[in-house]
Amino acid sequence: MGVPASHWSLDDLAYHILRDAHYRDMARSTIQRILAEADLKPHRSRYWLHSDDPDFEAKALDICRLYRDAPRLYQQGELVLCVDEKTGIQALERRHPTKPARPGQPERKEFEYLRHGTRCLLATLVVPTGQVIGSVTAHRGTWDFVRHIRDVVVQFPQVQRFHWVMDNLNTHWTEKLCQYLGKESGVWESRPKLRTGAQRRAFLQEPSHKHVVHYTPKHGSWLNQVEIWFGVLTRRLLRRGEFRSVQELAERILAFIAHYDQHHAHPYEWTYTGKPLVSGEAKRKKKRLRYRRMQLVNMRTR
Repeated sequence: MGVPASHWSLDDLAYHILRDAHYRDMARSTIQRILAEADLKPHRSRYWLHSDDPDFEAKALDICRLYRDAPRLYQQGELVLCVDEKTGIQALERRHPTKPARPGQPERKEFEYLRHGTRCLLATLVVPTGQVIGSVTAHRGTWDFVRHIRDVVVQFPQVQRFHWVMDNLNTHWTEKLCQYLGKESGVWESRPKLRTGAQRRAFLQEPSHKHVVHYTPKHGSWLNQVEIWFGVLTRRLLRRGEFRSVQELAERILAFIAHYDQHHAHPYEWTYTGKPLVSGEAKRKKKRLRYRRMQLVNMRTR
């Protein structure tokens, strides 16, 4: 359209309407109103993940049903858990001390920092209670993940069946994980051949086992509730925290988890049902249309 910018501005639209359509000049407010009525926001942009998983809806529905049924399953001896890794957590120390907030002035942080290395957090969220169990490791390896799963399992000796929600990361369907969960389920000796990733994932997803894995769809890791808690950790500790070593970083993360479990842990109110998402603006428009229809019906019946 001859506009070298990445997106249209109101001035661009007004100019091209006048030049190309030969309409009279339009006020910015008029263009804003037209865009609002069409629910168009050319000035805004959001990231999104496209998923070409053909079974997206079926997998999403399965996970959402688990979240919905988690309290009932827990009473029946079955536990729903969400597990994932948060990798590359940096131990950053500011070169100069942070200046605390004062009346009329926010906290001020030095922009230069020292890097002291990184750590990986493996975390499991217990869906019916909101409790978090974490392991801080130097790497994201096969045995790190298996050890974390083991550490979670031993804390719930009374549970009869475990439902694990996790994404399709390669450490989530290794033979070592199959071996550990297969032995825990008492089915390792009678296992089928597990030569390929597809065979191992099928083994881990077998619904008759004591440990059942429910994989999120491709590019659907946001269906994993522990991702919500990772956001809490980032906002409350990592974003503004200072750490003089990776040891201090690990200690602070584990201390935060212990404090969270004691004072703040709660089950999340999961509202997504697994069906295609509808934007908040679209919902509001539908609500307004229903209200207008009701007004018209009331006027006609008077």
